[in-house]
This record gives sequence, structure tokens and C-alpha cells, in this order.
Amino acid sequence: MDADTGTGAQVSTGTPTEGIAADNGKIPELVIISGMSGAGRSTAAKCLEDLGWFVVDNLPPALIPTMVDLGARSQGNVARIAVVVDVRGRRFFDNLRESLADLAAKQVTRRIVFLEASDNALVRRFESVRRPHPLQGDGRIVDGIEAERDLLRELRGDADLVIDTSSLNVHELRAKMDAQFAGDEEPELRATVMSFGYKYGLPVDADLVVDCRFLPNPHWVPELRPFTGTSAEVSDYVFNQPGAKEFLDRYSELLQLIATGYRREGKRYVTIAVGCTGGKHRSVAMSERLGRRLAAEGVETVVVHRDMGRE
Repeated sequence: MDADTGTGAQVSTGTPTEGIAADNGKIPELVIISGMSGAGRSTAAKCLEDLGWFVVDNLPPALIPTMVDLGARSQGNVARIAVVVDVRGRRFFDNLRESLADLAAKQVTRRIVFLEASDNALVRRFESVRRPHPLQGDGRIVDGIEAERDLLRELRGDADLVIDTSSLNVHELRAKMDAQFAGDEEPELRATVMSFGYKYGLPVDADLVVDCRFLPNPHWVPELRPFTGTSAEVSDYVFNQPGAKEFLDRYSELLQLIATGYRREGKRYVTIAVGCTGGKHRSVAMSERLGRRLAAEGVETVVVHRDMGRE
């Protein structure tokens, strides 16, 4: 994934009338794309453009309400707007909070997508394009990254969707964006259930983390070791262990309560990380079952196995 290092404000119209149905004067949907420089903001914006969104790159935050007003007067031609906000417009960045309050007062449906990546991944990307980080000044790339994290910390906490692109290529990021934004109708809640291995680190984009290491590890059963949690042999072994089915039932009930609160607060996306030691057996089997349970309850669900192929 390339580093985002452009400097000028650009407007891309894409094909805004395709797949859009809006009455005259209807306030358009709004997605604000932000995050770390080099984490893939441009790729995310291009994906929405290809889906028919009207995309504005590097718009000063103070102008976001004006852009929404213009969209509302477009005779239904601009019903979905995506705005890229980043530190290239840092002298305007303090206006973002005021703009978000203005949008809330106008009852604008807005979502914030935050692109994240590890320091190591960001350094590699900037070094590969031989461009400085926009905030590094006379310092090092890592100095710019640290300054940007401090600047964006509050916005990251307010984000509806956080995507960690550290191990994603361009195609994988586009697939994640398509999974969240493709389709004519927006579901009430979308969930990503992600299995992972604790020995590889916690997923930084997880909203909820659950630990399956209390269950016996199929890794120590020679005939099961070569398989993964997607196989019937391993899944049956995991769910025949004491507490496994009860855990799935009770955690599903807890998620119903959490999902109700998320809907009430307007949060449309949740990433549930399910961990075991290596991310190959227990967490994979539990994620598969949990994903099916959520889907049966009307939650649009994507199951991802982050570390399954690493052993």
C-alpha cells in the first residue's frame, strides 16, 4: 500500500448518479475518511468513488457542512459524499469538532472511517516512495508518525470504523471497504469477527476482544495439529470441551445487548476479535460459530482469520 503524500485538494466526482435515489433537498449521506498518513486513505477514497460516492480529497473541515448543503441542493444527483480529512490541512483541523457538531444539529447521517497502521508498516511505506512524512519537519519519519498519532487520537476514538492496514495490500483494503459500503441498502449493524493469535499481537482495530485460551488446545492432539478451526474435526473437538458451548451461548447473549446499545448510539460497525495462542484452531472454530450465530440474528457478518496461515 502506497504512502498518502499528496498536498493539493482534489475533487473526484466518480459516477454520483449511479445507484443513488434521493428526493430533491434530501440531505446526503456523509463518510469522513481520515487516519494515519500512509495507511491507505487514498485507496479507501478511490473505492468509495468507484461505488458511486462523490469524493472530495483534503477538504478543510470547516467546509464540510457547506459541501453537505451543496449536495442537498443537487436535485438528488449527489446523495452520498465522502470527504478525506487529514493532517495536510492541519491548520484547519481544529475546526473538525465544530463541523461535526454542526452536522449533528442538521441531522446529517455521518460516519467516520479511520485508517490505521503500525509504525513499522508506515515507515516502510514512506521509505519506499522516498517522501517525508507531512509532520516530520526536520526530524525523522517516526517523529512525524508520533506527532500525527497524538493529533488524531481523539478522532480515532470517535471513529465508527477502524481498519488496520498493516498487513493488507491494496486489493484487501478495497475488499474491506466493499464489504462495508457496497449494496443499495445500509444494514442496521455490520460485524467483522476476526480470529487471531495472541503470540502475534492484539488486533489494533478490535472493538471487542475475547480469549479462547481457556479451552484445551487441539495443537497438542497429533491427529488434529495439521488442520485448522475451519475443519469439522477441529470444530467438533473444540465444542465438545467443557464450557465451549456455554461460552458461545452466553457471549452471543452479551453481544445482543451490546448490539442494541450500538444501534441506539448510531454505531454501525463492530469488530470482534477472538483469540487463542496461535490463531489456528480454537479462535478460528469459535469465530466461525459466532459469525453464523450473529448472521442468524440479522447482523451482516464477515468472518476473517488473521493469523490462520502463519503457522
